[in-house]
Amino acid sequence: MSEALRIRIEGRAGRITLTRPRALNALTHAMVLAIDAALAEWADDPRVAVVVIDAEGERAFCAGGDLAELYATGRRGDFDYGRRFWRDEYRMNARIARFPKPVQSFLHGYTMGGGVGLGCHASLRIVGESSRIAMPECGIGLVPDVGGSLLLARIEARHPGVGAWIGATGLRLDHAAALMGFADRFQPEAAWPALKAEIAETGAPALREAAAPEPAEPAIGAGDLAAMGAHFRAGTPAMIRESLAADDRPAARAALAALDRASPLSVACHLEMLRRTDPQAGIEAALALEYRFVSRCMEHGDFLEGIRAQIIDKDRNPRWRHRSLAEVTPAEVEAMLAPLGDGELAL
Repeated sequence: MSEALRIRIEGRAGRITLTRPRALNALTHAMVLAIDAALAEWADDPRVAVVVIDAEGERAFCAGGDLAELYATGRRGDFDYGRRFWRDEYRMNARIARFPKPVQSFLHGYTMGGGVGLGCHASLRIVGESSRIAMPECGIGLVPDVGGSLLLARIEARHPGVGAWIGATGLRLDHAAALMGFADRFQPEAAWPALKAEIAETGAPALREAAAPEPAEPAIGAGDLAAMGAHFRAGTPAMIRESLAADDRPAARAALAALDRASPLSVACHLEMLRRTDPQAGIEAALALEYRFVSRCMEHGDFLEGIRAQIIDKDRNPRWRHRSLAEVTPAEVEAMLAPLGDGELAL
């Protein structure tokens, strides 16, 4: 575990640092269990007044979950391993979201998928110049999960259609765009070491006044927000695609290309999940709906094929169960999101 995580108490802060930079700090099952155990212990530990979550390396806070073992077990027909992994990960996500003490996360570089679940439910989420946040799950046969559906639903409530756009296409958000719902404040990364030292000393979240820098990539402009929001509330998934295809703007062309690369079943389920998710509700309801999908995604969805194409063989040519969004029926979406009976997520 020492090669993947450093968990310790420094001053008045509980510190969780991911230490797998060569793997872009991807989360393994063992890491999930260790983080959750530390949080459970610190909740009632008087020595810990605040929790700080960060990561080593220059490229990523956490680029997602470690998918190799999920793929290997799923290919052998062992779907229970994946269910256990996701159940334990979702328990950790919920614990962070409802933690009784302040949690401050520092989200440098790539924060994607499982990294969003680890860092973006904190009570104070800090981004810097290098931050790039995304939920690219539809491109590998999953859906935005780890509570990401709730974050996207909250964006959707403020900017109709935009949460759907971000989740369906895996749009990468720079630090400015991430402030729509994945992060709270920008802080120059050069100031982060001093901030962390102050947190450990005082036992309270720390911030500095920061002038907004010139972004390395442009933030999403108001015109694109309005146009893409309109496209992604055009109706059925097939109607959304048709709307995008009639728009020559760069943002629409990029969204159309991403939509055509993604799993049609995953996109359709993601859009339906957004419609069902109450942005005012707690994280538990969102995680329960996400768990219904992931419990079925290996056996009845596109997850294994998506991982094969993107991670294992890297041919970038997945053979999805459906050739287009128009082929996905409402009954198939309902089947993926139907209650699990005794298998429902219990946190």
